[in-house]
Amino acid sequence: MNIWQTMTGSDLTREWQDFATRAEALPADHQAAWEKVQAHLLPYSDFTGRNLLPILDGALGLLEETAADGLSIHQVLGDDLEGFCAALAGGEGARTCRDRWREQLNRNVTRKLSRLGG
Repeated sequence: MNIWQTMTGSDLTREWQDFATRAEALPADHQAAWEKVQAHLLPYSDFTGRNLLPILDGALGLLEETAADGLSIHQVLGDDLEGFCAALAGGEGARTCRDRWREQLNRNVTRKLSRLGG
């Protein structure tokens, strides 16, 4: 990846298009699960989403393999899809963008309050 691709995000566009093409080949229930997996993983993304590409690639690969083996989504992902996605993203308690924003806000407020009091 060169600097131009990084700046414009064209590498991300290409990756997402590849994911969409691969997902279209899945059975309907696997496609629906893929949409839910994406939705549950997005909060764990960094600003660009590049950190999720390997995770999403692995999740889609899992869905592709299980579809080829004839397994149902319930057999693969179980009842707790949100927990499954949290485990993929780094386990329960993994920091989301909301957590990072909250920490940044707390630091900024603390800094402003310390300037007022000191």
